[in-house]
Amino acid sequence: MDEQQIFAIERPHANLLKLYLLRVLLTAPAFFVTLPLLLFRYQTLRYRFDEEGVGMSWGVLFRHEINLTYARIQDIHLSSNLFQRWLGLADIQIQTASGSAAAEMTIEGLREYEAIRDFLYARMRGKREPSKAAAAAQGASLTSAEAVALLREIHREMQATRTLLEGQEARSASGEERDHA
Repeated sequence: MDEQQIFAIERPHANLLKLYLLRVLLTAPAFFVTLPLLLFRYQTLRYRFDEEGVGMSWGVLFRHEINLTYARIQDIHLSSNLFQRWLGLADIQIQTASGSAAAEMTIEGLREYEAIRDFLYARMRGKREPSKAAAAAQGASLTSAEAVALLREIHREMQATRTLLEGQEARSASGEERDHA
């Protein structure tokens, strides 16, 4: 699966609806509560993969939206239970350095979970298209002579600042001696 196919993913696979129906059947006493909740979640669940990061949104009454940049991603886990494996699905759990032990985002209902995990790992580790900033940095590289001249100028300015600060400290110290005398 190439990047363009991953960028085109917006909705979960139809097998996620089957998984939700299995979950509803397993919660027999709460059938009338869980069925509408999971149906609304399935109908409104959207994914976004782009050059900057990954996004997920869902909800009817309470709209939830999570956007993560690839640079914030710390770890990625795949997990699947018996029903998910039977339906060819897995959860992609994305963790960040937010301080929480739980995953920041769980992408569910996709059959291409291994390809997406590999894509996220590659992006997380820095495989990106050359950015404008990188191109500008390459064009603005200094020669060694220019770098030495710049460092000498910085050194002179730091010495001048130090001399001024030492002069101010000396004046304030002599002023304090006069006050105590």
